[in-house]
Amino acid sequence: MNFKYYIVRNLLFLILTFDDFYFDPLLLDGLDAMGFSKPTPIQEMAIPIILDNKDLIACAQTGTGKTAAYVLPVLHKIVCSDHSHLNTLILVPTRELAQQIDQQLEGFSYYVPVSTIPIYGGGDGATWDQQKKALHTGADVIVATPGRLISHLASGDIKFDKLEHLILDEADRMLDMGFYDDIVRIISYLPKDRQTLMFSATMPPKIRTLATKILFKPEQISIALAKPAEGILQQAYLTYDSQKLPLISSIFTAHNYKTVIIFAGTKEKVKSLHFELKRIGLKSKSFHSDLEQKEREEIMNEFKNKKLQIIIGTDILSRGIDVEGVDLVLNFDVPPDPEDYIHRIGRTARAETTGTAITFINEKDQRRFHAIELLIGKTIDKLPLPDSLGEAPLYEPERKSSRPFFKNKGSNDRPRPKGKPGQYRK
Repeated sequence: MNFKYYIVRNLLFLILTFDDFYFDPLLLDGLDAMGFSKPTPIQEMAIPIILDNKDLIACAQTGTGKTAAYVLPVLHKIVCSDHSHLNTLILVPTRELAQQIDQQLEGFSYYVPVSTIPIYGGGDGATWDQQKKALHTGADVIVATPGRLISHLASGDIKFDKLEHLILDEADRMLDMGFYDDIVRIISYLPKDRQTLMFSATMPPKIRTLATKILFKPEQISIALAKPAEGILQQAYLTYDSQKLPLISSIFTAHNYKTVIIFAGTKEKVKSLHFELKRIGLKSKSFHSDLEQKEREEIMNEFKNKKLQIIIGTDILSRGIDVEGVDLVLNFDVPPDPEDYIHRIGRTARAETTGTAITFINEKDQRRFHAIELLIGKTIDKLPLPDSLGEAPLYEPERKSSRPFFKNKGSNDRPRPKGKPGQYRK
């Protein structure tokens, strides 16, 4: 079954919703709660291949929905099997991507009994012990950087004999960072009878060489990056952190935005921002994983029915919410990965409508924002601050003192839940 076959099949049968994949009902409940309904092109093409237990090499840039394309079918297969052992290993180039994928796994597996853990360098001895325990006792899914996993492999007897899925995400970047030998060494510990999936933004010869060594008769698909919709007016403000809240007040005073999504970098900041907006008289509600399912549903229904003006969330919300008529998407923080910017602002100007996307850029996030502009191939207008707020930072994204734009997507010390994600439901 080849790449062309899947294109034709999707054109003929028109997979319109995630229900058409016949996922486990609890997994579908999670998708429904997050607002996921229509799969992206790479999800339409990759999910049937993965469910069919075939190896896959996919050329997919950031912003195409590739993470869900492999996470969802793997979660479905884990739920439908005896998963009392380490089932899936996801290798990624950086700790930031490991954290990002782990957070997405937590969201997608909210209702299903699947355990996950990220394994990357840094942290204290307790972090190492937690990672070691997960490797020995068998978390269902491990998201790991090659270097850290090699360290664990060298420290003791870790068994991968029942592993069923190996996924390499951003494979080209891993090779660029010199992880080829580490990847080959890790694969030597894995069973040969497994499903291997490789995702890469580019397909240089070295990726093809690696694919030939580790994949068995793989299917191939290629998806280009989706650009932001033409109907989105993209704007930005250079601002110090202390100016952000007064700037929000000024924006809402000058414009009558009726439906607004505000994105913040962490769950803790979402909660804090909700309090601050309430203090300045703006009606908003925060949307995060600490809320009960009933509370989240009530908030989303209020927002969809235009009874709630502002909803505040993290990037998990950016990938899930599907509400027509969103007037403004406001990025209180620059997203840590350029693809998240596309997901965030894509919540407005849906169904060929128009909308506005505004991003606040502090002096530390300028390189991140410059990376976004490079990705979308467009320079975004930087608006002047109101005179009452004083001077803004200069836009100097190439300064070495700026923080790298690939940074953790959440708090490093966010509390880890006890038990398995699927056990949260009350």
